[in-house]
Amino acid sequence: MKQLLVFVLFASLFCWLMFSPIYKHVLVIRQALLQQEADYLLEIGASGRYGYIDGDMLAESRGRLSEFGFEASLLQYEVTSTSGAEGDNSAVPLPRGTGIKLRIAYPYENLLNIDRLIGLAPNSDDARISGGGMKMSEYVPTG
Repeated sequence: MKQLLVFVLFASLFCWLMFSPIYKHVLVIRQALLQQEADYLLEIGASGRYGYIDGDMLAESRGRLSEFGFEASLLQYEVTSTSGAEGDNSAVPLPRGTGIKLRIAYPYENLLNIDRLIGLAPNSDDARISGGGMKMSEYVPTG
């Protein structure tokens, strides 16, 4: 009986040691993709041509991220500004010097459930990985 218990414990530890780095790697790649997409949207949205990050830009972003395996309906975007004005309104672009803040969040999707094999509790269902940042708008109205 003792040998069976040792075997079961060793097998679970062995499985965790084999597969945990793979799941952690997927997690790191997903977070990096979210951060890369946030940086790209901020670069485009804060440019002198736009001064906002609107719904069309976010829809294109969902499409790009879904190509990497993200489920588009689970992506959450938050666009705000340092002045309190709407950062996603194309009718009223943010003027130069106003910060556009963006946060993209996505659930862990049970990636860390394998940690249960060694007694670690996985993240809650509402926990999310995210990428984001802030960039100053360069938009200058013409006319």
